[in-house]
Amino acid sequence: MSLRISGNRQLKSLPGRDTRPTSGRVREAVFNIWQGKITDCRWLDLCAGTGSMGAEALCRGANYVIGIEQSSRACSIIQQNWQKIAKPEQQFQVLRGDVLKRLKTLAGQQFDRIYFDPPYASGLYQPILEAIARYHLLHPEGELAIEYDPSLWQPQALPGLEICRQKIYGNTTLIFYTKEM
Repeated sequence: MSLRISGNRQLKSLPGRDTRPTSGRVREAVFNIWQGKITDCRWLDLCAGTGSMGAEALCRGANYVIGIEQSSRACSIIQQNWQKIAKPEQQFQVLRGDVLKRLKTLAGQQFDRIYFDPPYASGLYQPILEAIARYHLLHPEGELAIEYDPSLWQPQALPGLEICRQKIYGNTTLIFYTKEM
């Protein structure tokens, strides 16, 4: 299967159903919502899959992109996709492993935009949100977007993060959080 992102660029993807790339409709919606806030940003892509969201962020001028993905095969695809897209002045890093353990290694760094799209039935939503708040990964003026299926998880406010908007696209829902002031 091939994916296309901004500028009709083609990305590699894993065969089969091991990853569920963010649909083009949802990807476009996220980048429309965050229009004007991607250039020079620090982007964190959690459960990165094929890396399409991070690749799109690079295409739109993100300065620094980190992707975390458990699958070594997927990490290889992400690395190839991002190398093809990134300009020399852009930096990126693909981290393989358990997303919760990897988040701990990022403590002290802050990201302007965080995108989180885990396997819908994974049970990762609450632990990841708590880790993002605990490690202060979201910049005070940043925003976190989470893709989910409302039949499997319901968002909750948490100390340090507050819900700022929600959008529905067919069976996919996006919830956006900002840092609690």
